Amino acid sequence: MAEMLTATVLLGLILTGLAVSTNGFSKFNQYQWTRQRCTAAALAQLESVTSAGILIEPQELKRLWPEVNVSVERTRADAPWDGLELVQVTAASRQVTVRLARYVRLRPAIAKGEQP
Repeated sequence: MAEMLTATVLLGLILTGLAVSTNGFSKFNQYQWTRQRCTAAALAQLESVTSAGILIEPQELKRLWPEVNVSVERTRADAPWDGLELVQVTAASRQVTVRLARYVRLRPAIAKGEQP
């Protein structure tokens, strides 16, 4: 009888531990997927600015990554980087925030002082 009780208690502990660890793995997996979506959205926006010189439309970003908010900050570079523009892209969703930045060449309209 004691063996049966001990085996039942141990089995219960093992099942509880399995349930707790599965929950932890699930949360970590969700965090990783959210981080991957934020990185993809930020990188897409940065590549669009680098290659075409234009931003991806907000509607398109929401269609592709509905839970991700993307913002872009563009500033002209200082002294040693004259002729370049610093593009900083921030993508955020839930508890995840991804920031990517890159220097890109100024387009002729920006170099003349006009707004993009």
